[in-house]
Amino acid sequence: MINVPEVIDEASGIRVNGKLIRSLVFSTDVAIIKNINADAVMAVYPFTPQPIITQAIMTAASVPVFCGVGGGITTGKRSVNLALHAEFQGAMGVVVNAPTANEVISELVSTIDIPVVVTVTTIKTDILERIKAGATILNVSGASKTPEIVAAIRKDFPDIPIIATGGPTDESILETIKAGANAITYTPPTSPALFSTLMQKYRGEL
Repeated sequence: MINVPEVIDEASGIRVNGKLIRSLVFSTDVAIIKNINADAVMAVYPFTPQPIITQAIMTAASVPVFCGVGGGITTGKRSVNLALHAEFQGAMGVVVNAPTANEVISELVSTIDIPVVVTVTTIKTDILERIKAGATILNVSGASKTPEIVAAIRKDFPDIPIIATGGPTDESILETIKAGANAITYTPPTSPALFSTLMQKYRGEL
């Protein structure tokens, strides 16, 4: 098993449909998803979303899945249709990319009954307009500026649930939590990296 960093337990968590979520694995690798102890899956990838990929992830996952439905390359009615399909497949929520128009967010909210998670990548984002459009949860992904963005959002919107990238160390994760993130996305080692360590053990190098 891959274990998410224990420091994530310091997060307050986000309760969705009765389930408390503190950690989300950021992956579409079904082998990783099946063998990690994260509370949920953040299944977002840099290609046009495909229902068959959503179906494969949903089949493999034993925990709730938040599915990417576009908003950058893919948008408009297609994003709405993908979100509807994800809901039918059993997704706990859908995730839209930062460029998504507020009109699309509003249409998503009026079409599906699961949370709409809106990605925020810069402190310049108009958070109030995102919330007015219906964003249920914010997903902050601002690289090294993530804690700063989270803190700015939390100052003005104390009650909005925030998922955020935690970075590579316990210290960076804790900084993000202290800034106001309720849940943390964790990027696990890749399968090739894990296999490399395993093969070193097989060869007696470790």
